[in-house]
Amino acid sequence: MRPTRIAILLSGSGRTMVNISEQINAGRLNAEIAAAVSSRTNCKGNKRAEKLGLTPEIIRPRDYADVDKFSGKIDDLLREREIDLAVQAGWLCYWKIPSGYENRVMNIHPALLPSFGGKGMWGHHVHEAVLKRGCKVSGCTVHFCSNEYDAGPIILQRTCPVFAYDSPETLADRVFEQERIAYPEAIELFCENRLTVQNGIVHIKASREQNA
Repeated sequence: MRPTRIAILLSGSGRTMVNISEQINAGRLNAEIAAAVSSRTNCKGNKRAEKLGLTPEIIRPRDYADVDKFSGKIDDLLREREIDLAVQAGWLCYWKIPSGYENRVMNIHPALLPSFGGKGMWGHHVHEAVLKRGCKVSGCTVHFCSNEYDAGPIILQRTCPVFAYDSPETLADRVFEQERIAYPEAIELFCENRLTVQNGIVHIKASREQNA
């Protein structure tokens, strides 16, 4: 079965991209990273992409007149590279999901959606909000993207405890350990054609039907 062609979209450190690459190299994901897209000219993720043998495509919102043109550039790249699945990995830019890519763009959020999501809720902002609210449990959510922040169909979630002594940094580390498990699991479900979406709800099929 041919590997699922993945595009990684990043804006930061690229550690999620590295995790996905490690899972592929270990034979746990029937996928290949066919493109890396970065929204910044200088970020750690670009260097990590190069170490993985990838040439990051720099696509910055500021270089385009509006969100439609910015989104169109990403759309062009996805189609040129024949991408099956776009994976947002620390991607911080709003873009419009192109026609034909509905339920083919994934994101991971460092909280249990629909709580602590939406515009401006990323990274330490999320963990600060979780601690301020006094939550006893946090975690991560993998979801398909829609044109609304953090509102697409939920694929899977993993949880972790929140302790009284936690800082945003310690909680972030604990949540990321769950992200390292959850994202590859969701991607593999996609690779095996086990995800269907009906009325905004993701259903996971029991049998494997890998891409031809």
